[in-house]
This record gives sequence, structure tokens and C-alpha cells, in this order.
Amino acid sequence: MIVSWFSAGVSSAVATKLMIKRIDRIIYTHIDDQHPDTMRFVIDCEKWFGKHVEVLQSPYGSVENACLKTGGKGYINGIHGVRCSQYLKKMVRHQWEYEQPFEEKLTYIWGMDKKETGRREGLIKSMPEQNHLFPLIEQGLSKQQAHEILNASGIKRPAMYDLGYNNNNCIGCVKGGKGYWNHIRIDFPEVYEKRAAMERKVGHTCIKGIYLDELNPDEGRHTAPIVDDCGMFCETMAI
Repeated sequence: MIVSWFSAGVSSAVATKLMIKRIDRIIYTHIDDQHPDTMRFVIDCEKWFGKHVEVLQSPYGSVENACLKTGGKGYINGIHGVRCSQYLKKMVRHQWEYEQPFEEKLTYIWGMDKKETGRREGLIKSMPEQNHLFPLIEQGLSKQQAHEILNASGIKRPAMYDLGYNNNNCIGCVKGGKGYWNHIRIDFPEVYEKRAAMERKVGHTCIKGIYLDELNPDEGRHTAPIVDDCGMFCETMAI
């Protein structure tokens, strides 16, 4: 069985389309913190793919619920990955795998582009129980070219890209740096305040060494890349 774990990002969409004739199932794991336009994009892509996109979701639902799961103290983001991905993506995937009746190896489709060969090797090593295909890398396609392919299809990309973000991750992605968070502070001030309050509850920060409520509004870069794609590789690194 060949499965695309569709992240609802542009690269993931194009990778899925390139392999669509071979793909058996397309699965999108939804998180409450995604921009509302994300589900519009999923539906548009479902029509483009010509195959149904299954939507799964963790019972924890949101980034805050996942990060506060352990009683409100501990960990958000660091060298071991991100807490939210563990509960919102990794556990969902593991449950899905457990429920499958197949004994042979599953094959997963990934949307990494030609500049992400290092991430590809890390993913293969971290998930030896599956086979892996990387259509963008195999065809030498960049992130920019993936956007061009999607645009040529007539499908409008997710709103987060048009707001200047490099990926369609959750609003207030805990992997973001100073520039990313100052961008969120302007576009989604209510999310910024919620994440700042969450940090204090957990006793841990999104950005190493500084709490969001201490961040200087002028710090950080505001140009791409802002934050890595939050797909399956992100959740394989979660603690």
C-alpha cells in the first residue's frame, strides 16, 4: 500500500499529484490551529487528485492541549523535537498503522524538495519500518517550482503563504524563530498572546532562551525560510 500523508502544504500537494496513479490512500491529519483556509485547500486538492482525502484528528485537537497534556509543566520545543507533534500527529499515525491489516511494509510519499536531501536521509534512518518515496527530489524540483506547478493547476494556495509565511503550518507554530513570531504578533495577535501565556504555564519556551512576552518586536528576520514544513518528518522527531 502506498500512502500520502498529505500535510496541506504546497510541496506535499504537488508530490501527491505526481504520484497519484500509484497512491492507494491520501490522509490529512487536521489540527485545530490550522488557518481556516486549510480545509478549503484540502477540498480543492481532493478534486485535483481525483481521489478521496481522509481526514484524521487527535483527540487533543490543539497545540495548547498537547503542550499542556503533562499537567502544564515540562517541554514545548527543543533538540528532541516538538511536544505538539507527538500528540497531534505521531500518535494519530501510529494508531492508524496499528489498525491496518497489512503485514507488508507500507510506502509513504514525502513532499521534500531538492534542497532537502539531508532531511530525506534522516527520515529514512528514523523510519526503517516503512519504504519512502520523494517525488520532488527524484524529479529535481524546488519549493518554488512546486508553487508554480500548483498555480498552473488553477488551485489557490493556502492563505498562510499569501500572508508571507513559508509554509502552511499551524498559526503560531512552536518551531518558529524570532522573525516568525514577530510576524504572528502582527497578523494574529490573539494567537501570540495565547502562546505567550502557554509558555508560562508550561515553564518552557518556543524560542530558546527567551519567552514570547519578553521578545523585542524588532528582533528576527522576516524573510523566508521562516520555519520548516510541519509534516511527517517533524513528528518523527517528537519526544
